[in-house]
Amino acid sequence: MSTSDKYIDAFVEAFELEDRKEAEVLEYQSIENWDSVGHMTLISELEDAFDISMETDDIVEFSSFLVGKEILKKYDIAV
Repeated sequence: MSTSDKYIDAFVEAFELEDRKEAEVLEYQSIENWDSVGHMTLISELEDAFDISMETDDIVEFSSFLVGKEILKKYDIAV
């Protein structure tokens, strides 16, 4: 599975999305499921998928699908 697929799958799982393409436009609180609890669920999904432990600042700054791709570059993950 590609890193891009893993990344999208984390959003699909965390937010129970029916359409994978929906993930690509998401921003924090743009859908009901992306609240504070959903945010931590997403972070957990990403940490498990990529075997990383994200720093607190990165977790707080993770505000959208696109921003998340940039943050993951810090962990040597190209999405």
